[in-house]
Amino acid sequence: MSKLPKIDRQREHQANERTFLAWLRTSIALIGFGFAIARFGLFLRQLDTTITQQQLSVHPFFNSENLGLALVIFGILVIALAAWRYNQVFWQIERSDYQPNRSMVWLMTGIVIMLGVFCIPLLLWPNKVPTRYPVPTRPKTF
Repeated sequence: MSKLPKIDRQREHQANERTFLAWLRTSIALIGFGFAIARFGLFLRQLDTTITQQQLSVHPFFNSENLGLALVIFGILVIALAAWRYNQVFWQIERSDYQPNRSMVWLMTGIVIMLGVFCIPLLLWPNKVPTRYPVPTRPKTF
């Protein structure tokens, strides 16, 4: 097993770090999008309740809060997996036995597809259903 020259190992380590930083940016974006989706959905529901003066219920599973939470959790898992993979590749470079592994790419692809499929009901089905009891309103004063 021959060792790589020092300059080649340095380039490989720098490429490994760039890959890790790309995964880090992706996880930050996922967490940010998840937070924004969850809070914006809540804001829209409160705005609709204020305008229509009716309390609206939300589907227990297919709603923006659950989608936002799923994106935040996925973002956290992405950075954990990226750190694990970075460390694994680091030691493979040091031992000069790097083995490419596509399983993380397929795992992330599958999870993103699954989250995308979960978005379809939010887009196609109305997620608010008026309840029987309207929100009490203030009496009009003249």
